[in-house]
Amino acid sequence: MFFIPILIKTINYDKFFIDIFYPEVLEVKTKILLLLSAVLFCFILTGCGEDPAVNKFQQDINAFCSQIAEIDTGINSIDAQSETARYELLAYLDQLDQAFKALAEISIPEKYAYMEQLTSEASSYMTTAVEAYHEAFEGDSYNEYTAEYARENYERAYKRVTVLLQLLRGEEITGADVTIEPVSQ
Repeated sequence: MFFIPILIKTINYDKFFIDIFYPEVLEVKTKILLLLSAVLFCFILTGCGEDPAVNKFQQDINAFCSQIAEIDTGINSIDAQSETARYELLAYLDQLDQAFKALAEISIPEKYAYMEQLTSEASSYMTTAVEAYHEAFEGDSYNEYTAEYARENYERAYKRVTVLLQLLRGEEITGADVTIEPVSQ
């Protein structure tokens, strides 16, 4: 928008260069249009009129996603043949649990109040999963049944985060395991 008044003048090249390099030659009407375009551009850049709570929420969600991506990269970089692999995995899972707990503590603006239950459930399922993984790897043995229980809770936690992100993107939530209940107001 800022460049529209200047670009309109490209038909007359001499006048175009005069207008850019000698702004005092611009007509009053063009000067006003140029000033309004600049002000509008500044408002767009500063996000004037946006809800600070929504901006903070979006920043917190983005930070959560970045943190999860870093943890995921760490988990995937573990050498499964290493003697310390399970300890590394459990350490990353502990970080994951802390990230999900922080997700549940994020201040959710009124506009997204319906997401509060999703963040709480995601955190709860992840805590259960991490505790079960610790139990599965206790001592020198591996408890397959406890690990399966942990995996199921891990998937439930991620399912809630996936739904949360889909809602934020405005996508329709579908699937055999999804029930959408109308909310009366």
